Amino acid sequence: MSYMKQELGRFGRLAVHEFLYAGRTRQNLILNLPGQQNRGFILVGAHYDAVPGSPGADDNGSALAVLLEMASAFFDKPARRPMRLAAFDLEEADRRGSVAYAQHLRDQREPLALMVALEMLGYRDSRPGSQQYPAGLHHFYPDRGDFIGLIGNLRTLPVLWELARVMRKSVPCEFLPVPSRGRIVPDTRRSDHASFWDRGNPAIMVTDTANMRNPHYHKVSDRIETLDIEFLAGVCSGLIAGLSAL
Repeated sequence: MSYMKQELGRFGRLAVHEFLYAGRTRQNLILNLPGQQNRGFILVGAHYDAVPGSPGADDNGSALAVLLEMASAFFDKPARRPMRLAAFDLEEADRRGSVAYAQHLRDQREPLALMVALEMLGYRDSRPGSQQYPAGLHHFYPDRGDFIGLIGNLRTLPVLWELARVMRKSVPCEFLPVPSRGRIVPDTRRSDHASFWDRGNPAIMVTDTANMRNPHYHKVSDRIETLDIEFLAGVCSGLIAGLSAL
């Protein structure tokens, strides 16, 4: 957390959102960056906790690296909308950090236009059969784990389409709109975006699909040498280009 505080703080005054969990005060880190237009903001979040015993290179160091690149890019060249970047605590503990922050935004009636959760972005496997899916979805998507996935609630369908269109210039990209807050496909709820789905906000998860592709998920072997840095760089540049134009 201290590293994220230091690095995000290079691009503006860092706000700390505090919440209680198990009798302790925990922290979400928030950076606000102005946009070209003064309208509803886009919140991009990545969790900074990892499961005990895992280095967490993909889960979720890969996403934190992209979050920091976004801070630099949107600081140097503002996006159309204001951007709010968040490093969330306790995603691995039933999303406690993002649940608290989503409720805070609702209580404050803040003008959230879109939430984007960055969840494991750096693992690629181009071998046939390397990509797994929840039941039934394999009929519609590639069997090679060489793409980045966008998963959104139905309110985000136009954004999913546009974001995928832009990102495909940098990296293969597939998208999935899901109804009913994702409850009919529970695997689509496995990150901080679900905290915002549950409060009626438009939200998207960007993911390499975790254990449906990455055999190092939640293991001691989730190390940086298992990541595909070229793939991660393509995800990063595609996201920055896509979000800049929304």
